[in-house]
Amino acid sequence: MTVLVLLFARYREAAKAPSVEVEVPPGATLTDVWSELRARIPGLSREERPLFSCDRVYVREDRAIRGDEEIAVFPPVSGG
Repeated sequence: MTVLVLLFARYREAAKAPSVEVEVPPGATLTDVWSELRARIPGLSREERPLFSCDRVYVREDRAIRGDEEIAVFPPVSGG
């Protein structure tokens, strides 16, 4: 299935686009989506622990996707 992934902050900069479509098998998880993104976008190859949201709610990376939800990926943030 093809899913549209919204990218934010340095992920958007690495992709040079606000969103990317990726192909994943039915029953895929957000981890699978992230693996596809890392494979397609060289600037993400060293990124390891993104934050995910589905339909504007933060979710864990092991969440299975249906393919019709809004998926967004954010880099982790830290404050100080």
